[in-house]
Amino acid sequence: MKSTLLFLICSTALAQTGPWNNPLMMATSTDGRFFSTPSTFQDSSGVPSAIRWKGDTLVCAFQWFRQPIGSATWDRVAVKFSYDDGLSWTTPVPIVIDALPAGYQRPFDPTLVVTSGDSFRIYFSSSAGMPGPGQDSMINTYSAIGADGIHYRFEPGPRVDHPIRRVIDPAVIFFNGMWHYSSPIGAPQEGAFHYTSPDGLVFQQQANQPSDNMHNWTGNYVVDDSVLRFYGSGPQIWYNTSADGFSWSGYLSTNVQGGDPTVVRRSATNYLMIFVGPPYQTGVELQDGGELFVLLDNVPNPFNPATVIRYRTPQACRVTLKIYDLMGREIEVLVAETVSAGMHEARWDASGFGSGVYFYGITAGEFRQVKRMMMMK
Repeated sequence: MKSTLLFLICSTALAQTGPWNNPLMMATSTDGRFFSTPSTFQDSSGVPSAIRWKGDTLVCAFQWFRQPIGSATWDRVAVKFSYDDGLSWTTPVPIVIDALPAGYQRPFDPTLVVTSGDSFRIYFSSSAGMPGPGQDSMINTYSAIGADGIHYRFEPGPRVDHPIRRVIDPAVIFFNGMWHYSSPIGAPQEGAFHYTSPDGLVFQQQANQPSDNMHNWTGNYVVDDSVLRFYGSGPQIWYNTSADGFSWSGYLSTNVQGGDPTVVRRSATNYLMIFVGPPYQTGVELQDGGELFVLLDNVPNPFNPATVIRYRTPQACRVTLKIYDLMGREIEVLVAETVSAGMHEARWDASGFGSGVYFYGITAGEFRQVKRMMMMK
């Protein structure tokens, strides 16, 4: 068992935490496996989905988290366009979904497809009301139709509604005469749900796509000539290939570290990947003459399968300590209580999770900080 040591002062310092602390990155490749050095695609964003439209235009939808909280750029699905095959992109524009029923959760996890007549359909996660903690079966996949990539009209009813599990991070594509839908079930080794549809609206469940703890089916499809590829997340971004959308040939790792990839095939020898990059290294601003805090990792990662996070507070204060996955989603709360001054520790048993990068975020008073850790099984 490895451990991580954290010394913490309860101060008024504030640093970013959560998915808004990650940029989207982009890289190119001649074969779809070995990619160039990434560059920034968009700040404070996640969950990208990129497609080709009308032959000469690329469109990418993503979740945008540019602060301030509550603004038109905060936690909104936005789109960018490229008219020169991905060399340059327009500024982000938040999408508009008309007729979204009152009380539905804001759209998230966008996936774009092009339908007949060059119309757009956007698939997204939402729920009729707010689900309970931990995301439950209230969360379904819905869709909306539009003509310009920005303005859409809600299509009534869910596209996929699993009876006992939430369905998030949908991936959808038209291949071999039908629409294929994928959604990660939970932990990487649980694999992914697989649904098919003749029209992109009414989906029928198929056998789940199996996986292991190194390959998370959070990502997107792309058609590569007559073969379907799925690019997914893990210690390295990977892809798998299928001739029919049902049987898969095996995992191949790329040279890219990140998560939730989307790939556009620009030509026979040119692939563009957009993916969630590593979090920003945020500084700490001291206010009101507050003391400087010290943050140290005294034992190197990786760990397997549990880690102890130790922290020290110089005075009594309320502490929350949470674990996040690579996408910035909260997956476990270790501490949520007022603690006394002194040394404390919390143990995270990650035996139910796959290998890869995780983050722990700690809050004490108004101080917040996020640190990265690696688990290898």
